[in-house]
Amino acid sequence: MTLVLKGVGHLIPQQARQRIKTTFDALKTQGRKALIPFVTAGYPYADVTPELMHAMVAGGADVIELGVPFSDPSADGPVIQKAGDKALAFGIGLVQVLAMVREFRKTNATTPVVLMGYANPVERYDQKHASAGVSSPFVTDAAEAGVDGVLIVDYPPEECVDFAANLRAHGMDLIFLLAPTSTDERMQQVAKVASGYVYYVSLKGVTGSGALDVGAVEAMLPKIRQHISTPVGVGFGIRDAATAQTIARVSDAVVIGSKIIQLLQDQPRDQVGPTAQAFLREIRTAMDKG
Repeated sequence: MTLVLKGVGHLIPQQARQRIKTTFDALKTQGRKALIPFVTAGYPYADVTPELMHAMVAGGADVIELGVPFSDPSADGPVIQKAGDKALAFGIGLVQVLAMVREFRKTNATTPVVLMGYANPVERYDQKHASAGVSSPFVTDAAEAGVDGVLIVDYPPEECVDFAANLRAHGMDLIFLLAPTSTDERMQQVAKVASGYVYYVSLKGVTGSGALDVGAVEAMLPKIRQHISTPVGVGFGIRDAATAQTIARVSDAVVIGSKIIQLLQDQPRDQVGPTAQAFLREIRTAMDKG
């Protein structure tokens, strides 16, 4: 089976779409952990995102989480909310985000890209782009653009069986958040539908809030792994190389978002990519030292 990626200009074998699994498997063989930066699409400049994505890869990113701007982001703190508001003011929506992924894929066919966002933009996209014979235009178009995974914050796992199956049929993973308050039952529900990796939210609250309790993370990860076999990434509260290094010792991936957004917010356009690249290179170096 093959998929045609719009803007890439050639056929991509279905097996080549397992970029997330391939990436984690390769890192495990090397004894390394995944570095997963998050940035809001269309921030801090409407047209900078593909260039920024390439810069983050050059800095050591293994997977890129691309935030889809939304007006009412329940899980995002003030830093990412502000970034989303600015991107929305630029007119950035899901159509533009998919176009950014297509542009990135013109010269990068290996780095996994995960879209992170909320149900409303996805369901609105499906309504606006509905056509005969296509049950979910979002899934079809995301696959064609070169997306590898989707994390929709407000989709509960028990209601996602069909959605997860549709994503997998198009070569994409459905990724879920777990929190310090997640019960064994919730972890079991996530395990039934999740693939790629799961994202452990290390803090109670929104992105960028509070100080990370490394001991609590270390205690929680074995409990998660009792139920979930996919890799476990840890995010929310990781802001520097030392913390990333510590978390990498016990997790499969380190996710960093708010700190990157803060670093980029006042940069001139020509410094956006270099700033992100330099920061991630510092994080990558610390993680690889173990």
